[in-house]
Amino acid sequence: MPIYRLSHQLSFPPSEHAEPAGLLAVGADLSPKRLLLAYSSGIFPWYNEGEPILWWSPDPRCVLLPEQLHVSQRLLRTIRQGRFRVTVNRAFRKVVTACATTPRHGHGGTWITAEMLAAYVHLHRLGYAHSVECWADGELAGGIYGVCLGRCFFGESMFHRQTDASKVAFVALVERLCERDFVLLDCQQTTGHLLRFGARDVTRREFLRLMRVGGVMPGVEQEKGAF
Repeated sequence: MPIYRLSHQLSFPPSEHAEPAGLLAVGADLSPKRLLLAYSSGIFPWYNEGEPILWWSPDPRCVLLPEQLHVSQRLLRTIRQGRFRVTVNRAFRKVVTACATTPRHGHGGTWITAEMLAAYVHLHRLGYAHSVECWADGELAGGIYGVCLGRCFFGESMFHRQTDASKVAFVALVERLCERDFVLLDCQQTTGHLLRFGARDVTRREFLRLMRVGGVMPGVEQEKGAF
């Protein structure tokens, strides 16, 4: 499959044209309109500092259907103990910055560049990107952020500075999605951590179908999700 080079024209090639690893296109910008078009087409940006913008549409795609969330007994006990205070959209920039700067086991550097940070903060100000935060003793201990369209939430990244903080934020996010009858949480990449929460792989075709059920369709002006 060819990898498409994007121009300033606001468009993407069909997501099914992505190469086997999921890479679809390169270039263009991170303007709000382009990002919203990408997410509504099942595409997201992911690249390293110094690289051009890379656009991906993996097949299979890891998703969590909110009603299928599984929470371990140990994590349930942590939640019930009330060690963490959970908030929504109280510290979006801090969450994204922490996702970019918190060391991760086995990973060097970050894909959340300064350009990415600015782009998602802009989406947040427009009402399309959201965060869930976990606090302990007044300090930000963990969190998660992503993009919300229709009844679909596209998770981007999470972090923790204290054990279980990101897991508590994740559970709080999914419970919020359940309360609002969301159809899916896009997890992008498959990990054992997400599978233990009940996430599973679906084909790109099924992923796009679920998006349509959630009211998200490419080429249509996207409604902000009721987050």
